[in-house]
Amino acid sequence: MDARCEPRNNRVKWYQSADARGIVMRYAAWIAALNLAWEIAHLPLYTLWTEAETPSIAFAVVHCTLGDLLIGLSALALALVATRAGDLVPWKWRTVTAVTVLIGTGYTALSEWLNTAVRASWAYSDLMPVIRVAGLEFGVSPLLQWVVLPPVALALAGAIRGGGHRRVGA
Repeated sequence: MDARCEPRNNRVKWYQSADARGIVMRYAAWIAALNLAWEIAHLPLYTLWTEAETPSIAFAVVHCTLGDLLIGLSALALALVATRAGDLVPWKWRTVTAVTVLIGTGYTALSEWLNTAVRASWAYSDLMPVIRVAGLEFGVSPLLQWVVLPPVALALAGAIRGGGHRRVGA
């Protein structure tokens, strides 16, 4: 076949690879489970813990965990698109992980600011450590959640191996 007639990009896309989809599905399960545990653990850092009834607290945990799952999957998908990930073997895991963390943390910072400062949908308790950046206040726990959990979830999903790359069958 003449080279001019071949498709310009005949690489396998990440969403076309069964191995890659397996990693993403295992990541989804781990990111959901880890975020559920984190949401429960940092409840005392929000006023909801002392001001709300048990059903409201339970609803908040479920609601926030489902939101975290969407953030985690969206952040990973955007990272895979941004890094032009193809089939699983050549993925640049350090880069994919770093981009996932940046997207998750960035979205969380925006969400925390909108929900604590603008909408007043929730508030931090006195137990929440905060950092101040450019006159804005952010809870440390929700930011750490997105620095810590995506790399752990990717590792538990079997994506990250020594050297930052995963070999199929390794």
